[in-house]
Amino acid sequence: MPVTTRLLVASIRHTPGLALDPEFVDTNIVFFKVDEELGVIRVARVVNAVAAGRILNLKTARSQIMGGVVWGIGMALHEETLYDHRFGRVMNANIAEYHVPVNADVHDIEVIFVDEQDSLVNPLGIKGLGEIGIVGVAAAIANAVYHATGKRVRDLPITLDKVIEFDQTVAGRR
Repeated sequence: MPVTTRLLVASIRHTPGLALDPEFVDTNIVFFKVDEELGVIRVARVVNAVAAGRILNLKTARSQIMGGVVWGIGMALHEETLYDHRFGRVMNANIAEYHVPVNADVHDIEVIFVDEQDSLVNPLGIKGLGEIGIVGVAAAIANAVYHATGKRVRDLPITLDKVIEFDQTVAGRR
C-alpha cells in the first residue's frame, strides 16, 4: 500500500485593533501521511510554535496548546454533526456516533513557546493562552490536503467522499 508523506506550514497572526491588545503569533507545522489506495489522511506530527508572552506554568501551558492541536485535528478530519433534514433532528447526538480524535489519531505533538517580553499587555507580560492552539491546525491540514491532491475542500471535516465529489464535479465541467 503506497503511503505518501507531506509537510505543510500554516502561520496565523492576530493583528490587534488597539495598541494595548495582546498580539499572538501561532505557527503550525503539520506532517501527515496519505494512504493513496484508501485515501485516508493521518496526521503524523504537529509542531506548534506560540508567542504568548511570559509563561508562568510551562506544564499546563503546554497541555493547553496540545489540547488545542487535538481539537484542530478533530475539526479538520473527524467532527461533523449530521442532521435529518426531514425532521430537523441531530442524527449523531451522542459520543458513540460523533467522531472525535482518539489516541490512534493523535501522534507526535511538539509545542514550542517563543520567549518574548510584552510589557504593553500588562506589567508582567502575561497573556492568556485560551484556544490559540486550535487556530491554525485545521487550516494547515486543509492546505496540506490541497497541496497533496490539488483539490481545495472548504467544508470540514475533510473526508474521502468530499475529495471524490470534488473530482466528479470538476470532471463534469470539462
